[in-house]
Amino acid sequence: MFERVLIANRGEIACRVIRTCRRLGIHTIAVYSEADANAQHVRLADEAWPIGGPRPTESYLRGDAILDVARKSGAQAIHPGYGFLSENTAFARACTDAGIAFIGPRPESIDAMGSKAAAKALMEQHEVPLVPGYHGADQSSEVLAEQARRTGFPLMIKAAAGGGGKGMRIVRNEGEFADALASAQREAASAFGDTRVILERYVEHPRHIEFQVFGDTHGNVIHLNERECSAQRRYQKVLEETPSPFLDEARRAAMGAAAVAAAKAVSYVGAGTVEFIVGQSGEFFFMEMNTRLQVEHPVTEETLGLDLVEWQLRIAYGEPLPLAQEQIHARGHAIEVRLYAEDPDQNFLPGSGKLLKLRLPAPSRHVRIDGGVIEGDTVTIFYDPMIAKLIVWDQDRPQALQRLRDALMASEIVGPKSNIAFLERLARHPVVTECRIDTGYLDRHLNEFLAGDAQPDDRVLFAATAAALLHDEAAVANKAHDHADPFSPWSRADAWRVGHAGKRIIALSLHGQRYEIDAYGHDGDYRLQHGEATADVRGARHDGLALSARIDNEALRLPARVDGSRVTVHDAAGHRHTFERAAAFAWQSKEGGGGNQIVAPMPGRIVLVKANAGDAVEEGQELLVMEAMKMELALKAPRAGTIASVSAAQGDFVEADAVLVRFAD
Repeated sequence: MFERVLIANRGEIACRVIRTCRRLGIHTIAVYSEADANAQHVRLADEAWPIGGPRPTESYLRGDAILDVARKSGAQAIHPGYGFLSENTAFARACTDAGIAFIGPRPESIDAMGSKAAAKALMEQHEVPLVPGYHGADQSSEVLAEQARRTGFPLMIKAAAGGGGKGMRIVRNEGEFADALASAQREAASAFGDTRVILERYVEHPRHIEFQVFGDTHGNVIHLNERECSAQRRYQKVLEETPSPFLDEARRAAMGAAAVAAAKAVSYVGAGTVEFIVGQSGEFFFMEMNTRLQVEHPVTEETLGLDLVEWQLRIAYGEPLPLAQEQIHARGHAIEVRLYAEDPDQNFLPGSGKLLKLRLPAPSRHVRIDGGVIEGDTVTIFYDPMIAKLIVWDQDRPQALQRLRDALMASEIVGPKSNIAFLERLARHPVVTECRIDTGYLDRHLNEFLAGDAQPDDRVLFAATAAALLHDEAAVANKAHDHADPFSPWSRADAWRVGHAGKRIIALSLHGQRYEIDAYGHDGDYRLQHGEATADVRGARHDGLALSARIDNEALRLPARVDGSRVTVHDAAGHRHTFERAAAFAWQSKEGGGGNQIVAPMPGRIVLVKANAGDAVEEGQELLVMEAMKMELALKAPRAGTIASVSAAQGDFVEADAVLVRFAD
């Protein structure tokens, strides 16, 4: 086995590879950018080397710098993780030329599958089912438009060199094609440096099911069952699980055989994923092959009891596959979701900033956490904003879903906004629990999964108030222990007054709405009032995780967390409500961008300017397109009016909150 392995990646996957290497006694070598000097993968590795500036093009995409570190550090092999250089043919070939093992497929296999167009042509030769469409070399606008008409609408435009949903557009009619093509090509050029696209007939309400394959240098290829990834938003996977609740044994066997045939067609070595699109009738079509380990590989590991990174290492070292196809036996059901620093209510705008608090469930046989950051770390603007992967396992799907709901309920992120509440709604939605989801459902019905501006009912508001009161009383009591007279009435937080009941005001804010609750009483017994609504609370206790109380004589227990800044309460339906604490007698609203300007929501690059000073525009009209954190953001007019000035040009890099467009008063 290798003695020294370099991991040419960062974050969660670098930490994941380091854990397996450590278990096998392999010395690990990390690389890091200027932005990652204090990152967890740097701290976990046995040694770590700097490779350049904070942007990926200045560091993690610099194959020359990584190979230079490999030579200097004596690395025998390089594990590319996923993303960055993991599917870069030139880098894989350069590793081989340098006498360093590339822990992945042969360069020829990456080449064959790296282009969606070439891969489809190859699969056609090996009788792997394909969706009708065009994957030819002629990429002129005229030819693409003609092929689109021949393929028929609706159709899908895909970046030929791409993945991860970049450069993909659904086109419903011929009139939309030209604009959609230009947008897809622009995004493909930015993400992959390649504007080539392929066209495919769009399968309505499809499922996305992929098969994990492995090949070795001895000619053996097997599959390790499927993963269903039909819960997607903008072609990005949101929830992955195995086994697929849609497949029966016959369909699973047929798709597994097609996946193995696809891998054998390119003499595949190492870990790969063959992805299929599956119609409602059950017919399936080859979509693409990812020639690397996938982000969602842990669900396969949890049901099979295997370490796929170990398999990668052993195969790259020249060993045969550890198991034959007939020895692959799955047990139970596993589900994965990813916790991101993003704001679902603002079109999933990626976030950045320091993780002031990061609470995740304790790992167990049923819960696994794969992360690359800890509390106190910073989510930077330069890379994917994933915080952690949350993987659950149980004997069957209903139990696994309940494990997922419990694990999400136990999670808390303070600092950048997160998608936890969105994932909680997803895990409880009937379309998921009843196995009815397709790849477009989230985009068609996104509002069903967002909190939006929904206001809490009085029961939730009073529960949050009781939790806040208990917290404040406990904080004052703890402080009073150091007081000269801890039993003094001035060392209490119950608004004690001589001769009459004291009143406290608890001020909470949710979705920009301020709530003032009048509170009388102390030590878990309160009379609360908000407007005309009142509640009699008795026996309230908070154990750090949940609030138990009798509210108007109805006993209840609600998951709740509270500190001096916020209160989070889950209602009876499992929905999360996070209230910000506000000053009881002062209210200052933060002045935002307002209706007279457009500001950059985060640092990024302007890729398109669609308006000029003096233009009359309508509310909601797209004025600029910005690229940030690997995605395009459309910046739209906040109101109808006339543009006074445009302060950014195509290609400019702008900082967060920079004013880009001003409107005339």
